[in-house]
Amino acid sequence: MQTDRFTLSPIIDTDIENIYRGLSNPLVTRYYDVHFPTLEATKEQMEWYRNLVERGTGAWWTISAKAKNTFVGACGFNGLDKTHRKAEVGLWLLPEFWGIGILKEVMPLVFDIGFNTLDINRIEGFVDGQNSKCKAALEKIHFTHEGTMRECEFKNGAWLDVDIYAILKSEWQNKRM
Repeated sequence: MQTDRFTLSPIIDTDIENIYRGLSNPLVTRYYDVHFPTLEATKEQMEWYRNLVERGTGAWWTISAKAKNTFVGACGFNGLDKTHRKAEVGLWLLPEFWGIGILKEVMPLVFDIGFNTLDINRIEGFVDGQNSKCKAALEKIHFTHEGTMRECEFKNGAWLDVDIYAILKSEWQNKRM
């Protein structure tokens, strides 16, 4: 799967060093629910990716820049609910690739997979209430802010709000990026 500048490939076990590079970086995981301080600990995440596929509850892909076949991040779906035809989207990028339009270029491909291949009707995004850059990015790709779950998670000794964003298949078809 590819865009003009990027290739998406299913995450496989040999991607562990790249996944570790991202999920051990405090800039990447500041608002993320996972952080792995060692390569060994990252095996837990690799198993999570594998289980998503085996159980049919999601799929994640590496994102690589075509120009130099350089790993830049990962994206995918989890929490795939076939009954209600919805899934949660996730994406993270290495900091050196922030702000160059990757989200706007890659997400239409991810939406196409979700809405057409997986036949879901709703893609959801749950965002730490303090992560203003992520919220702005979701709004740029036509997600709607549906509300805030106040003090719904406890992290690092404090309660945090989580904002709910979503895009529906009908909205995506009408607003193609």
